[in-house]
Amino acid sequence: MSAHGHVDLGHTVAGWTGTALALPGFAAAGVAVCAAWAPGIWIGLGVVAAAGIVTWLLHLAGWGKPSGPRPEVDWDWRVRDAVAHAGHAHCLGCRVSGPRRALAAAPRPRSAAARLAVDGGV
Repeated sequence: MSAHGHVDLGHTVAGWTGTALALPGFAAAGVAVCAAWAPGIWIGLGVVAAAGIVTWLLHLAGWGKPSGPRPEVDWDWRVRDAVAHAGHAHCLGCRVSGPRRALAAAPRPRSAAARLAVDGGV
């Protein structure tokens, strides 16, 4: 058992790819700062920005994970998210990706019964 308990930490293809791209970008920018080489700083930061874009595109393609807990059968990092094409509720990346996903990912109004249960009737 891990120190975090029995939970899904979100290890996904999108997350690992973004990390693998961003780490050398940060390292290159750091070396360029130490060497006082301004173009190298921008190159390193460009690689970091590219890592963010690649991670976002992989998330939209179903290789990321939605917010919140997932079923244990989906914990393996090679499992694609089957509902990613429609967008995830409360996901900024899905809302930014276009009007179709924004509509699907928009927060839904709660029913009156759900508001009573959560708000205590207020």
